Amino acid sequence: MTWMTSCQCTNWSPTPSFWTDRKQKKNKTRRKRPQWRRNKMDGQHNTYRRFEEGETPDDWDLKEKIFTQDKSYKCPTYINKTPPCQGSCPSGHEIRGWLAIARGMDKPPVEDMAWQEYAFQRMVEANPFPATMGRVCPAPCEAGCNRNEVDDYVGINAVEQYVGDWANENDVKAPETGADTGRKIAVIGGGPAGLAAAFFLRKDGHSVTLFEEHDKLGGMMRYGIPGYRTPRDMLDKEIGRITAMGVDIRCNTRVGTDVSVDELEKAFDAIFWAMGAQKGRGLPLEGWDETENCINGVEFLDAFNQGYVLGTAKKVIVVGGGDTSIDVASIARRLGNITEVKREAPSDFTGHDVAGAIVRDGMQATLTSLFPIDQMTAAEHEREDALREGVDIKGSVMPLEIIKGADGRAKGLKMCECTMKGNVPQPIEGTEFEIEADIIISAIGQFGDFTGMEDLDNGRGAIDIDKGTYAVKGREKHFAGGDILQPHLLTTAIGHGRIAADAITDFLDDGEVEKRPPVDVAHFDLLEELKQRGHAPTPYNHVQESGTFEADYAVHNYEDRSESQIIKHTELFKGHFDFVPREKREEKHISADEVLGNFEERIIAYSEEQAQKEGERCMSCGMCFECDNCVIYCPQDAIFRVKKSDRTVGRYVDTDYTKCIGCHICQDVCPTGYIKMGLGA
Repeated sequence: MTWMTSCQCTNWSPTPSFWTDRKQKKNKTRRKRPQWRRNKMDGQHNTYRRFEEGETPDDWDLKEKIFTQDKSYKCPTYINKTPPCQGSCPSGHEIRGWLAIARGMDKPPVEDMAWQEYAFQRMVEANPFPATMGRVCPAPCEAGCNRNEVDDYVGINAVEQYVGDWANENDVKAPETGADTGRKIAVIGGGPAGLAAAFFLRKDGHSVTLFEEHDKLGGMMRYGIPGYRTPRDMLDKEIGRITAMGVDIRCNTRVGTDVSVDELEKAFDAIFWAMGAQKGRGLPLEGWDETENCINGVEFLDAFNQGYVLGTAKKVIVVGGGDTSIDVASIARRLGNITEVKREAPSDFTGHDVAGAIVRDGMQATLTSLFPIDQMTAAEHEREDALREGVDIKGSVMPLEIIKGADGRAKGLKMCECTMKGNVPQPIEGTEFEIEADIIISAIGQFGDFTGMEDLDNGRGAIDIDKGTYAVKGREKHFAGGDILQPHLLTTAIGHGRIAADAITDFLDDGEVEKRPPVDVAHFDLLEELKQRGHAPTPYNHVQESGTFEADYAVHNYEDRSESQIIKHTELFKGHFDFVPREKREEKHISADEVLGNFEERIIAYSEEQAQKEGERCMSCGMCFECDNCVIYCPQDAIFRVKKSDRTVGRYVDTDYTKCIGCHICQDVCPTGYIKMGLGA
């Protein structure tokens, strides 16, 4: 909701002597900064000026700055927009908010609360797995970060890991559950989507029963990612925080076999399908299904996670190109050539995709991709690690034929070079070659297992939903999310769980589900912020008051556009920001000679000091970060700081509209783009 006030402008024009005096006055309080700085991204200069060198007023587009007879009908309005980091995050993290906590701008609302706990509370409003995702998420938020236009992105992923680890080490609990609604929800699948949905449904006060066919929860976080990337004690801590909220867990129970869909429909008010994509796709080559030593990645991981690996392969080919294939190859390199694996805790050695699990005593692991190496879907640093560890990666090649021996087993793969036309490979004649192999693993995709629930299958091994509501098409009270819609990132599945839980609550309220907003993330809520600080607006007294900005029943000169708009870097005053190097996480890099049997965690977490420094690098796009520029540069002293006792995030400054002349200077010098010029009276 938006509250705005009318602006009462004066007919006043500053004199040249005024500007000279004003400049001298303000320079006493300004911090000294370089006059210009070079942007390493594009070679341009970030300056304090909004115009290029040599431009004149005739070159400026003043359509957005309406001046008539020395007065304007536009005055400052504080506009909250979603920052691009959050808009790029599939789980919808309110990143700007918890970075403001790390930097010390947003203080905990409870005395003696550590800032890390407050940041954790803000994180789990969107994602209950900060320690896990801080390690394995490919961080699309960092790619979208506006700071890339100044120097380098903010280390969002690393701050998330630090806070998540701190919460685990200090045994921080999940938020309180809501009042019991009497509603019962079935969640099918204990992976990231199902667990996230259970978390948010319990927060809403619903009873949740979670069905999982494995003996442990975690889904791809446990059975698809190796333990050196997601330590199992860390994962168990984050999962345990959710189950402790009162979720009824039923492991070793497969819906469709042990429990029917009809039984679920009779027993529960709503059902959330999050069983993942548990069946791997084989290569589309003749004889694949009949060849014993040609398997898909899911089969390989299943054998691996149960504590045994078939065969004594010395040469392995993994066909893929995504993170899954990289992980499989990397795990393979660590295990090496073995005949039997007996472990008490096989989950410590799980693999995400198929390529990483093969090499010991001379084992060779070859990973092939249809796309060039630099265009593979696997993250760049994962490719670099695999190459360093001895995985041979071949890009722009496609499989043509399985080469079999007299015993009918595969002994190699015939391939050729190729180009890509969209997603369709085009073979290059005359480039055929062969690669020897004792086992061939296909990691080219996955789909769902609909045994016993065939009616849900859309014919492509997935479930069709209404994208605006996450409701399963044609089935009332059924919702779905995660890889069963389309295999993607873990953070995507978590986002599905959060949104679907909200949609289910909406459905249980009145049987209807409203369309989700265009920017569907965990938004900053100014009213909630005011409430927790004891500054909530008073009730409206129903008395008409025209043109006032003094009444305390409204939040004045503020507008929330975060559900529909993402702020661009062009709206920021980037010249305000100094070049500050990013704090980089250290990693344990191991060579091909050291990889065998090495299952140590690779990432070294931030220190508290590093996390706080990265918080300070955040440009707080679309939200005030209390820099004082608008106060310093306002020629009328119309903008003033809110009394310290009344301040909250987003309400650090206010405007006296009896003084404002609409000169637009405050907007021009606002580093975060929070100030826009709104129409007055």
